[in-house]
Amino acid sequence: MMRLPRFRFVSPRSVAEAADILASARAGDAMIVAGGTDLIPNMKRRQQTPATLVGLRRIPELRAIRRGDSPTIELRSPGLDGLRQAAAQVATPPLRNMGTIGGNLCLDTRCNYYDQNYEWRKAIDFCMKKDGQICWVATSSPRCLAVSSTDTAPALMALGASVTLTSTGGTRTVPIASLYQNDGIRYLTRAPAEILTSIRLPRLDRWRSTYWKLRRRGAFDFPVLSVAAAANVRVDGTVEEARIVLGAVASCPLESTQAASILRGERLTDERIAAAAERAAQPARPMDNTDFSLVWRKRMAKAFVTYALRELRGDDMRAERYRIARQLL
Repeated sequence: MMRLPRFRFVSPRSVAEAADILASARAGDAMIVAGGTDLIPNMKRRQQTPATLVGLRRIPELRAIRRGDSPTIELRSPGLDGLRQAAAQVATPPLRNMGTIGGNLCLDTRCNYYDQNYEWRKAIDFCMKKDGQICWVATSSPRCLAVSSTDTAPALMALGASVTLTSTGGTRTVPIASLYQNDGIRYLTRAPAEILTSIRLPRLDRWRSTYWKLRRRGAFDFPVLSVAAAANVRVDGTVEEARIVLGAVASCPLESTQAASILRGERLTDERIAAAAERAAQPARPMDNTDFSLVWRKRMAKAFVTYALRELRGDDMRAERYRIARQLL
């Protein structure tokens, strides 16, 4: 049985109090915990060993959902379909009940050589992400190639969301795409003493969105490929604006602005969808560090972008989703 290392747990009642605790800790000595569904298993595997855990569960200001000055938001908007689909496919119902959307956005990158217990990693002389000097995915790589496996980040990027980060030095709001960088170790631009305190969405009038996830099982598994797509579609069917984001193919979610530009000002015809899918799949560079073969995952990127855009067009894709789920069982 893997046991947790010793640590101190503190439970602040406000963001300011939590920020003070993080600011006073030595670098790497304190980490934030919300649901703990990822951090706690990582601590058992000795991937992270903070001396102090700063719990966020008792901070009421981190639990609100608002629309402008209103305490409620219309969650049934078609523009939020992709975010709902992404959140509904995170792990399993018990883990979703424990976890938080902020935690999913800050999810640690994953790799077959990293997500093992301490003894297994020690047997291969560790890896550069933790305790070692080499990336076992590609031994000549100068950086870690662990993969981004968050479900909600691609969906929120497709919607043009932003996040607010708070510390004792103040607050800053950045586009959610700026929260990430393509490095398996330094995958977040959030400083260790910063707290992700809010997620902001723009108005989504006339927007549609969707999320497609590839994984071996229909539940629990992290994505080995994901596609989030969103489009602002006029009444006549012309695409005014579009975003396509791929997840789990690099150390950060990848937005394909070139693919989106193919759709802008055009209808979602089969030809336009095929051209956009071809372009969107080009920057995908899946590595041999997760489930399924990298060649097949690369090929599926084009297929999943096609499915997502067809769904935005209004095609009934339920049968295709069911077929894929059955095929992978």
